[in-house]
Amino acid sequence: MSSSAPLLAVNELSVVFHGREAGDVRAVDGVSFSLEEGRVTGLVGESGCGKSVTSLALMGLLPEHGVTVGGSALMRLPNGQEDLLQTSRRRMRDLRGSQLAMIFQDPLSSLNPVVPIGRQVTEILERHRGMRGEAARKEAADLLYRVGIPDPTRRLREYPHQLSGGMRQRALIAMAVACRPRLMIADEPTTALDVTIQAQILELLKDLVTEEGTALLMITHDLGVVAGLCDDINVLYAGRAVETAPRTPLFAEPTHPYTVGLLGSIPRLDAPRGEPLTPVRGSINDNIAWEDGCAFAPRCDHYTMECLQGPPPLVDRNGDPTHIHRCVNPIRHADVVDRTVLDSTAVVGDDEEAG
Repeated sequence: MSSSAPLLAVNELSVVFHGREAGDVRAVDGVSFSLEEGRVTGLVGESGCGKSVTSLALMGLLPEHGVTVGGSALMRLPNGQEDLLQTSRRRMRDLRGSQLAMIFQDPLSSLNPVVPIGRQVTEILERHRGMRGEAARKEAADLLYRVGIPDPTRRLREYPHQLSGGMRQRALIAMAVACRPRLMIADEPTTALDVTIQAQILELLKDLVTEEGTALLMITHDLGVVAGLCDDINVLYAGRAVETAPRTPLFAEPTHPYTVGLLGSIPRLDAPRGEPLTPVRGSINDNIAWEDGCAFAPRCDHYTMECLQGPPPLVDRNGDPTHIHRCVNPIRHADVVDRTVLDSTAVVGDDEEAG
């Protein structure tokens, strides 16, 4: 269970890429959130909103040159608190695997194609747990079995291309949990998988969080994944958080037009045949600098001139500090034309209460 202090507190994280021709690109612009043990926190948004760059910054995997990282990411470790953004690369190699781990989006490109799966798992056990020989191989087989890979002893001898997409993703999860890290980051872990395997992977991640008390940061654009897994949700747009809330309030009463737009883009099984979706118009490139106003204003159907008068601050919704948004003209539910999207999320809340 979580203690009074969060396991990880990210405060005003910023990442700027410096280019000679294109100039500076601010991929992450003052993002703040916290992670609690035994809970799942989601980072949600379209491609290009800064989700993956945030995870790479926390893991210390950004390039050494041409990038400026600001802010802080204080993680509670057994020997005290440490800022992951200020930690040396050598120290991060000690922390990765033992204290924090990451599950990448594409397992085929994340795994070494010329090294057997067993060797890739035992390498972690040797590096962080000091295991050798038969003991390491037995533990590796147990890890593969735990994540649902059949005949794990045989799979240890196989190469990544000999496994299905679902098995490769499970192997990555086995590597991530090999040392029972306190923090896991999952970057779009189900994108390339069919829906049946997606459900199995999500259930596996949920079990790991429940059984081990791990804090999980789930990065995804799929609101269906968020509804079934995340406890707390941060919606990102153009490098900043535009709405943050626990799962049920965010789905039941979203306040930022971007969040409402994402929910309206979800296809529904009970919708009449031929009914069109209502996607967010424009693209992620249709924005303005946050310094000039709300970056989402060019795509927003609710913007006013006030939206173009400087960066909107984060404010709470009706005095609730757990539900905050960055909008000067937030959605009020009496103004929402299509309630069906919001009504459909009531199931999420009911399931949560039932659980």
